[in-house]
Amino acid sequence: MTWDRKWTLFVASLAVIAAFFILREHWQHALGLTPYLLLLACPLMHLFHGHGGHRHDHRGQRAKTDDLT
Repeated sequence: MTWDRKWTLFVASLAVIAAFFILREHWQHALGLTPYLLLLACPLMHLFHGHGGHRHDHRGQRAKTDDLT
């Protein structure tokens, strides 16, 4: 494992431990923010994923507008 990965793992571990203790003491405040986090998740999902998911093959494309059968 390289030094960068060890450093990243160490910082991530500290962040998880800090988040645990902060949430343990301030759980009711964090629960009060959940509606706002849900509202924030919607635009972020559209920003990163858009409509239609991760379909990469073109076999499942919609029919053209002039092809009405």
